[in-house]
Amino acid sequence: MIEQQIKTAIRDIHDFPKPGIIFKDITPILKDPGLCSKINDAFLEKIKDMQIDAIAGVESRGFLFGLSLATKLGVPFIPVRKAGKLPHTVNQKVYELEYGTATIEIHTDAFDPGDRILIHDDLLATGGTVTATSELIQDMGGIIAGFSFVVGLSFLKGVEKISPISKNIIILADY
Repeated sequence: MIEQQIKTAIRDIHDFPKPGIIFKDITPILKDPGLCSKINDAFLEKIKDMQIDAIAGVESRGFLFGLSLATKLGVPFIPVRKAGKLPHTVNQKVYELEYGTATIEIHTDAFDPGDRILIHDDLLATGGTVTATSELIQDMGGIIAGFSFVVGLSFLKGVEKISPISKNIIILADY
């Protein structure tokens, strides 16, 4: 089962990025091309009936599987980046973090109004970043087709935060 394979590969890093946090490090997955292929296949199976015009990957680990999924589906990939990282004209969204704010950006010409966008990231925690990404895409005229994550931390209730945006939420390994 893919969930157990992912959980076996993930490395727990205690007290990162601050004391009391157990960081779920997905980088050991990247050393296993066979597992990466299985993850891609699992996502493709779960999204096969969804209408998707593009995939938006959230910086930076959302790029890892997001781009490969977009390529396999034959749809554009939209990088969602931190402020100041995209070289062309952008739309921005400022959102709240636990201790301050952050800004994400998408190129103004990344997709057409009415396009159905799947938002992909490596991990769903509180849902703040993907909620901001959803709002930015919607502000630009896009439609949220759903969300996909390699890992979910259900105790942080991110699913509850994003489910009003779309009920199409894919999590391959949940904690």
